Amino acid sequence: MTGTSVRTGLIGYGLAGSVFHAPLIAATEGLTLDTVVTANPERQDQARAEYPDVRIAATPDELFDRADDLDLIVIASPNKTHVPLATTALRVGLPVVIDKPIAGTAAEARDLAALADKRGLLLSVFQNRRWDNDFLTVRKLIDEGALGDVWRFESRYERWRPRPKGGWRESGDAAEIGGLLYDLGSHVVDQALVLFGPATQVYAESDIRRPGAETDDDTFIALTHASGVRSHLYLSATAAQLGPRFRVLGSRAGYVKYGLDPQEQALRDGQRPGRNWGREAESAWGRLGSGESPLTGGGSPVPTLPGDYPAYYAALTRALNDDGPNPVTALEAAAALDVLEAARRSARDAVAVTL
Repeated sequence: MTGTSVRTGLIGYGLAGSVFHAPLIAATEGLTLDTVVTANPERQDQARAEYPDVRIAATPDELFDRADDLDLIVIASPNKTHVPLATTALRVGLPVVIDKPIAGTAAEARDLAALADKRGLLLSVFQNRRWDNDFLTVRKLIDEGALGDVWRFESRYERWRPRPKGGWRESGDAAEIGGLLYDLGSHVVDQALVLFGPATQVYAESDIRRPGAETDDDTFIALTHASGVRSHLYLSATAAQLGPRFRVLGSRAGYVKYGLDPQEQALRDGQRPGRNWGREAESAWGRLGSGESPLTGGGSPVPTLPGDYPAYYAALTRALNDDGPNPVTALEAAAALDVLEAARRSARDAVAVTL
């Protein structure tokens, strides 16, 4: 593919497809958004309005029927479709990006990885929150030794949604792979493993709190890493008061950061990557210190690094051109699914699970 634009077919034009993937693909040098697959007439019109040159297909089969016209498939459809669609794409000879979670089980993820390897094709997972502004800042502080030896990592992805919104993400049907554990849990577990390495033990608590809810909406996961770090991960749609996004405690100092990376909201608002992308106001910066409370101004403000979701597709394009590594491998995603499956067992049986 070196020297040519990668013709990309995007399957799914809901939240993931329209807010995250399409804008980032269109903004990436070396990628072309060739086709959007959606059967919804309103979403078809939406795609044409924003990308006048895009082709529309009503079904994935229409896309696969002209596989020779494409160089990459991006799967942003509901979770239960990820494995069958990726399997078809790989079998017709196309590299694949799959939105998280790659699959419902680690075994399915590893099977997909084996198929991609057998076919000599790239298979990557869209874990965009590795490029959140706060996560990049935490990673930098750890790498620089500003925290000393990290002892405890707290990560929260909390919302206040007292009434369910419905849809497949909140369905109680296990086949849908819904619930917060697999939705937001895919992010926070991946981030913890990137920072601190493999987990050896998993403990979890998972509840259905809201009237009418069908699947977990309030979940806690505790990880013990082989490195000795303990991660406490919180996922909730029922948090009436939001905690810090990150609280990282080490032998030298701690870092506390509130608020969410601004990139998702910017994309939802129609903004597109460009100058000053991913930056946040100084008032939102986290604080680094020891023995003080950040809520009363303790510690020193730490400039938050700019968030960089475009970096994922830039790295993917280099990998497709044999000029760099796969930014997120299927085997990395499988390792996160090992943790999520263990968390589900732990919550069900009220036991800690050893990996």
